[in-house]
Amino acid sequence: MIPPPRALSLDLDDTLWPIWPAIERAEAALDAFLRERCPRTAQKYPIAAMRALRDRIASEHPQHAHDFTLQRRLSLAHALRDSGEDEIHVDAAFDAFYEARNRIEFYPDALDALERLARRWPIAALTNGNADLARIGIAHRFVVFVSARNEGHAKPDAPIFHSTCRQLGLDAGEVLHVGDDPWLDIAGAQGAGLRTCWINRRDEAWPESLPAPDLSFTTLAALADWLDAHHPHRETA
Repeated sequence: MIPPPRALSLDLDDTLWPIWPAIERAEAALDAFLRERCPRTAQKYPIAAMRALRDRIASEHPQHAHDFTLQRRLSLAHALRDSGEDEIHVDAAFDAFYEARNRIEFYPDALDALERLARRWPIAALTNGNADLARIGIAHRFVVFVSARNEGHAKPDAPIFHSTCRQLGLDAGEVLHVGDDPWLDIAGAQGAGLRTCWINRRDEAWPESLPAPDLSFTTLAALADWLDAHHPHRETA
């Protein structure tokens, strides 16, 4: 049995909510904005073409691999230039995308489990994505927000995990990292010295090439149940 953690670090996308429905809504909102305000860009870059452009921009700018917001803004600027329209629209176009990207739908167990965990442990949000916790309405559940964009490093690289532990004021072995991705979350956290919990919502087989996580559950609620049973009566410091 793992020792009781002194804090948790928690992945967001595909751990608290499924990310692709949010991205698809955001792409549709961006497309609607462009059709209304930048019709030449909308015609040249419908949703599938804009998605391909964003992927190409990301591959051409590996130095920005940790910053999804900048990748999106660079893609919008390119699309507008290429369509003969003014780059002044980048800010408003990104805002249309970003507002919809943050209209997420939680997994059924996630909010209650997050509330239970936050009552007992300090929690750091640790994400490669660009979710806005204030817009989503859960910022108050976290004592630290650590993003790849702000850190200049992305999971699975050790520096972003080490920064999280420093901001929590704890050694790596005192923090339990919780996430859905075997490579980015679990292998990355293990390499940085953290304890790990895999949230395996699709009940998939663990990759044989990777060391197993310390814990594995199909829901965040199951982790909260396990911690209550094995490490009871701890209040948040």
